[in-house]
Amino acid sequence: MLVWPPLLYGGAFLLGLVLSRLLPLGRLPAVPARIVGALCVAAGLAIAWWGEQVMQRAGTNVRPDLPSTALVTDGPFRYTRNPLYIGLTLLYVGVALLIPSTWSLLLLVPVLLVMRWGVVAREERYLERKFGEPYRTYLGRVRRWL
Repeated sequence: MLVWPPLLYGGAFLLGLVLSRLLPLGRLPAVPARIVGALCVAAGLAIAWWGEQVMQRAGTNVRPDLPSTALVTDGPFRYTRNPLYIGLTLLYVGVALLIPSTWSLLLLVPVLLVMRWGVVAREERYLERKFGEPYRTYLGRVRRWL
């Protein structure tokens, strides 16, 4: 793993807040942004919580910097291979819309690129080595994101 995901998201978000102070950008319409932001926060928390619960029931580590002890393919993992990262992304977007921080929203693009190539790709290689054919079958059945 190139970087611990909560640190990546949190650092980008804080940088966005600083940039919003130093170089303000236009704001989004307040009421729609707040409604969408609240929905994103609620959805992000629910998806991440569900994924975490399923991982804990399977007896595997939730933290990506610790070894996986089980291949989890049920719960939200039936629909996406990365529900916790989707939850974290929705939470990030939601809070950025609620604050609002246009810079934080813009910085999500590089965050997602780092996640894809610096975190998820490495995790996928690790899981393929660890779980072999069952993981390859899972890869063919379930999309990376949505």
